[in-house]
Amino acid sequence: MNISEEENKNPNPNTKDEEDGELEEWEIAGEGDDTASSSLKKVVVEQPQPLEHSWTFWFDDPRAKSKKATWGSSRLPIYTFSTIEQFWSLYNNIDHPSKLAVGADFHCFKYKIEPKWEDPVCANGGKWTVIFKKGKSDMAWLYTLLALIGEEFEYSDEICGAVVNVRAKQDRIALWTKNAANETAQMSIGKQWKELLDYNNTIGFIFHDDAKKLNTGAKNRYTV
Repeated sequence: MNISEEENKNPNPNTKDEEDGELEEWEIAGEGDDTASSSLKKVVVEQPQPLEHSWTFWFDDPRAKSKKATWGSSRLPIYTFSTIEQFWSLYNNIDHPSKLAVGADFHCFKYKIEPKWEDPVCANGGKWTVIFKKGKSDMAWLYTLLALIGEEFEYSDEICGAVVNVRAKQDRIALWTKNAANETAQMSIGKQWKELLDYNNTIGFIFHDDAKKLNTGAKNRYTV
């Protein structure tokens, strides 16, 4: 509430208030002056809800990709968030997978983990992958993001991040993990993720090492 011009002129506004009954900044109109508890306005300040980890959105723009460019050079960090409010502010103002151009890759990885095989945290890991018809992955992508930042997996420490790949005929969402050889952890993550998405088809887990050596010829090591 702004102070009136008369209050600005009066070096002692309290004296004036006592004389003409004008309200102080903290008083509520209509309340009695004799009850302090009812004359004070309570201000509720919403506290941000911090996440256990900070997360970074990365975008690989298909328009910036080139056969001559180094693989991954077009992949750039967009924004790092650390609270649930920041997440929703970002999510509500960015394009969802169905609106992205064909060839785009959109990542959400834990802060300081880069979405590439060469990253030290990802090097010995692998990925689970689910496949959707073109333009039908929006809700699955949202549910995956919420599960990641909400630490909903039993082995959440194993999670590196997730990526949605938008292609001409289909969308793919992959969940990257740290230690591919930890079968117990990987099977738990795969089962939980599949249940979370209510996904009926079989999903497979590929080791990054196999993908690097065999490319598209890499086979699933685990399935659920």
